[in-house]
Amino acid sequence: MKDTKPTIVKNKKPKSLAYLYAVGRRKNAVARLRFHQKTDHPDGTILIKGKLAKDVLSVAELQIAQSPIVLIAQKLGGYFSVQVSGGGRHAQAEAIRHGIARILFKINADWRKLLKSKGYLTRDSRSKERKKPGLKRARRSPQWSKR
Repeated sequence: MKDTKPTIVKNKKPKSLAYLYAVGRRKNAVARLRFHQKTDHPDGTILIKGKLAKDVLSVAELQIAQSPIVLIAQKLGGYFSVQVSGGGRHAQAEAIRHGIARILFKINADWRKLLKSKGYLTRDSRSKERKKPGLKRARRSPQWSKR
């Protein structure tokens, strides 16, 4: 008889680790969101890089990020985990809002009209214009002097 090595069977992730995924963007900020359908955290909690959103964002930015959840005003039965990078704090909060709105649309397509009317599903693509050669900024020309 030949010596046979035991075959290693990789375990698939259990269904309890299932999540919904979405990406939110604003300016240079990118937020990658997962919606976990667990009860480890209170309903609709936002975890940013493992920390509670209220510890990371200011009050105004937190209101921006949570606005789609507040708009829906229903039990979600899960929590959001967020990885965000790039941009400033305000742009990151708007990127999180965009991602949350996309996940809510995946959860229930009937919420699309409500989310769309507030502009949460639209990606705000405005960003800083690039600097052009010969100019001080994007459009600001050097000061003209007569002599």
